[in-house]
Amino acid sequence: MKNKFKILVIDDEKEHRDTLRMMLECNGYIVGEASSGEEAMDLMDGEFYPLVLCDYIMPGINGLEVLKRIKKIYSKSVEVIIITGYGDVESAVEAMKLGAFSYFIKGNNPEELLIEIDKARKMLTLQQKHSLMSRRREKKRYLYQSKNSKMREILTIIEDVANTNSNVLLLGESGVGKEVIAQKIHDMSDRANMPFIAINCQYFASNLLESELFGHEKGAFTGANEKRIGRFEEANGGTIFLDEIGEISTDIQVKFLRVLENKTIERMGSNKQIPVDFRLISATNKNLQEEVRKGNFREDLFYRINTITIEIPPLRERKEDIEDMIYFFIDLYKEELKKEVKQIDNETLNYLLNYHYPGNIRELKNIIERLIVLSKDGVLKMENLNLCSYPHKETKYRDSDILKYDEAKDKFEKEYFYKALKHYDFNVTQTAEAIGISRRQLFNKITKYNLKEGMDQ
Repeated sequence: MKNKFKILVIDDEKEHRDTLRMMLECNGYIVGEASSGEEAMDLMDGEFYPLVLCDYIMPGINGLEVLKRIKKIYSKSVEVIIITGYGDVESAVEAMKLGAFSYFIKGNNPEELLIEIDKARKMLTLQQKHSLMSRRREKKRYLYQSKNSKMREILTIIEDVANTNSNVLLLGESGVGKEVIAQKIHDMSDRANMPFIAINCQYFASNLLESELFGHEKGAFTGANEKRIGRFEEANGGTIFLDEIGEISTDIQVKFLRVLENKTIERMGSNKQIPVDFRLISATNKNLQEEVRKGNFREDLFYRINTITIEIPPLRERKEDIEDMIYFFIDLYKEELKKEVKQIDNETLNYLLNYHYPGNIRELKNIIERLIVLSKDGVLKMENLNLCSYPHKETKYRDSDILKYDEAKDKFEKEYFYKALKHYDFNVTQTAEAIGISRRQLFNKITKYNLKEGMDQ
């Protein structure tokens, strides 16, 4: 439906603005107006217009400058149609090179402009739909879905324990996503609308951690200039996630055990009992049973916190999930960093799929962010990987593994185009634009390699 679609008209001539506004409103569009480029940019600061019709010649900021600013700020979320006179067609073509959707010559049939507007509207609507679908897929895809059998078992356990009040202990190497799993348990529980409070116990010295967890009264110690609510109180009604719980001192362990037994806390400097109700999720990369044997961790506290124990596998043991995570983080960081990413080259992708990730998912995230920050022309390449930081074992091939050039080229192209189409939900227009070829060229590859799976019939 066209209604609800907003268009901003920028023209210093009121008569021309009025004409465009009436035509557009008659066709169901919501129209905003600006008499100059400066006024338009101010207006767009407070109100979003996905499509802008901008006159090329205006006093102050001309249409070309408006286009540059809009593209810099809004990238592909806002399209611009340049309106120009017969003598300015060359300038309008220049605007197209700078990212204008199209141009319209004053005096031509207004139906031509309406056709261009409808094209822009459909494209923007499709992009918005694709973006929404991508975000929904991402929420399910990153750790919350898995092709790995052990990880699928863990996700089933999470569903079973989410709506209980049982204490959960998450085990696993640093960087495997323990906080993400804790957040998922909270989000699936009946406490989801209450606070989720996460604290890394390793970050605090013992005396500071006590204040952080239990809070303190004014004057409780030197520097306590005002009362402070602790994390246990802050989590009341919700979930508290204590990461690296194996790092807390035995003194704090005693106080913590009383909290779990009595469901009350005492702020430092006070003997007042304050009732608290929270769901506890703990995590560590230490062997707590070994810490108990050494006397570093209380046995009674250990049994209190591990009613349900979940051990999350390292990324190297769930290789089948790495490709999905790569594309998840590419989508995440290209949006966050406002950088266009057309593709990841085959050499880099193969390297990332076979790398052993001692830092697990956290390391993969950092690698992808680095690749995008340093990428040129929208391509993620090996040269930006800083190979000294990411050593890998050299692969040796047998003679029988070496394909003829044409066979290798066809194998690569088939895999490349299939992955690109799959990434964009088999949308031919978006895929072709993203990888930098024409729709016709892409259709030829689809036909050649029989890649019609998933495409709309």
